[in-house]
Amino acid sequence: MKLVERQQGLDAELLNFHGLWHPQPFREPRPQWCERWPSLFNELMGLPEADIARLNDDSEAALALLARHIPAVSTLSHLADLPVLQGTSLPERSAHWAWEIPGRKREQIEAFAAAAGQGRQPVLDWCGGKGHLGRLLALTWQTPVHTLEINAGLCEAGEGLAQRAGVRQQFVISDALTATDWPQAGQHAVALHACGELHRRLIRDGVDKGVGSFDVAPCCYYRGVAESYQALSANLHLALTRDDTRLAVTETVTSSPRETRQRDRAIAWKLGFDAYRRTVSGDAYRSFKPVPEAWIRAEFADFLARMAERERLPLPSTSVAAEFEARGWQRRNEVMRLSIVRHAFRRAIEVWLALDLACFLNERGYEVGLGSFCDRRLTPRNLLISARLA
Repeated sequence: MKLVERQQGLDAELLNFHGLWHPQPFREPRPQWCERWPSLFNELMGLPEADIARLNDDSEAALALLARHIPAVSTLSHLADLPVLQGTSLPERSAHWAWEIPGRKREQIEAFAAAAGQGRQPVLDWCGGKGHLGRLLALTWQTPVHTLEINAGLCEAGEGLAQRAGVRQQFVISDALTATDWPQAGQHAVALHACGELHRRLIRDGVDKGVGSFDVAPCCYYRGVAESYQALSANLHLALTRDDTRLAVTETVTSSPRETRQRDRAIAWKLGFDAYRRTVSGDAYRSFKPVPEAWIRAEFADFLARMAERERLPLPSTSVAAEFEARGWQRRNEVMRLSIVRHAFRRAIEVWLALDLACFLNERGYEVGLGSFCDRRLTPRNLLISARLA
C-alpha cells in the first residue's frame, strides 16, 4: 500500500470512530459510546482483573475485542500494520564500542543502525546524548559524525567514549530547537527517539536546507504541541488535540509489578480526589497540576488533605477521606476497563502521526519508507521513517 493511500485510509477511519477514542474515561465517567454499544460496555465491566493490564497495553488485542461488537473497526488493523524494515547485518566489532550502554538500549541502537542502512554522506546525530548511535555509525559506516546535544556534560562524556573507540565523532553543544547552523545540506540526519518538536524540527528544517537522507524514529509526539497538533502534510481532515497525540505513546512493555502497583495507586488516589472536588465544588473535571511523588507514598487521608489545601477546598475529615479513597479505587477499576476502547486505537494514531511526517517528506521530493525497525517488546516506539532525496 502506498504511503498516501494508507494515510488517507487511516485519516478517514479515525474520523469515523472519533467518538470511541477521543473521550477520556478518566475525565468522563461514562463516555457516550457506553449507551450506544451496551454489549461492549457490559463485556468490559465483566472482564477479570488479570486481563485489564494486558488489553490496555496491547492495542491489537484490544482492537480484536472491540471488533466483536463493532466489526468495522477491524479495517484499522490492516491500515496500521506496517512492514518490518529489512536491515543489513552489522559487521562484527569489539564490544568496547558499547561502554556504558544498558543492554536494552544497546539492542535498540543496533536494530536502528541495521535498519537505517549504510549511507555515504556525513552523519548528523540529532539530540544524540553521549553519541552512542553516532559512535556505532562512525565505526560501521566509516564516515564522520557530528552529534548535536544540548547537555554539555553528555557531550564531554561522549567525546571521551569516541576517543576510546577511535572514531571521527565531533560533538556540538546546541539546543536543537533553536540551532541555526544545523542540520546542513547533504547530511544524513539520524534521530533515535528525539521527542516531539525535536524530531519535527529536524524534518522541517532538514527539508528546507537540503538534507540528503533521514532516518528518524519519532517519540513522544505530544511534546511541543500546545493545544492541537499542526500537521505537516497536506489533505488531512482529522484534527488531534495534545491529549490525542499523548494517547499514541501511553503503553509500556517494561513495567515491573511494583511500578504497576504504584501507577494504579496514583490513578485511584487522583480519581478519589477528583470525586471529592466534584462533590464539594460542583465543578466538572479539571486538569491536574503535577502531584509530588511523596504525596502518593503517604496515607490517602494526608494526600487528600494536601490536595484540598493546594486547590483551596474545604479540608476533609478522616471519615470523608476513607469514603473517597474507596470511591477512587472503584473509579480506577471502571476507568481501566473503559480505557481499553481508547487504547485499541493507540497504534493507529501513532501510525497516522508517523505518516504525517513521512508523507511530508514524500511531498518534498524524498523517496520514503516507513516501517518497524525492531520488535515492540524491545521498544514500543519502533517506527522508523527512512527517506532519501530523489
